[in-house]
Amino acid sequence: MSKKISRILIAVAICLTVGFLSGFVTQSSVGDWYVTLNKPSFNPPNWVFAPAWTLLYILMGIAAGIVWARGFYHKWVKTALYHFGFQLIFNAMWSIVFFGFHKPFWALLVILTLLVLIALTIKWFKVVNKTAAYLLVPYLLWVCFATVLNFSIWQLN
Repeated sequence: MSKKISRILIAVAICLTVGFLSGFVTQSSVGDWYVTLNKPSFNPPNWVFAPAWTLLYILMGIAAGIVWARGFYHKWVKTALYHFGFQLIFNAMWSIVFFGFHKPFWALLVILTLLVLIALTIKWFKVVNKTAAYLLVPYLLWVCFATVLNFSIWQLN
């Protein structure tokens, strides 16, 4: 197996693991606390989130694997992957704050930070590999939507 393929598979596995753990935190509140919240009219049905996030975590992992395959010894690769790691931490933190702690306002602050980190990650991924950067665009767009949704839920409650 090539170095590129193995690094993509490892990165996808890491991203899916973060997604699984975030989903575990989320699942505990979706059936009780979340259903009691007032939500905007554009709130998608709950079943949409798992497949959307699964696809996004796969795309994120592919992107990170492509960057990682360029060689971690390179300064730009390290910078790009550090940004990726930080945004992945904030990605998981959002689920903990929103669903675990039931704090939409604090989750809004986390997701706004996440947006900045995703934009910086895309910037650094583009330095290393344009395809990897473009693979993160759907994630950025989804998190923009999630930010508006988070804001709306905070405002309505």
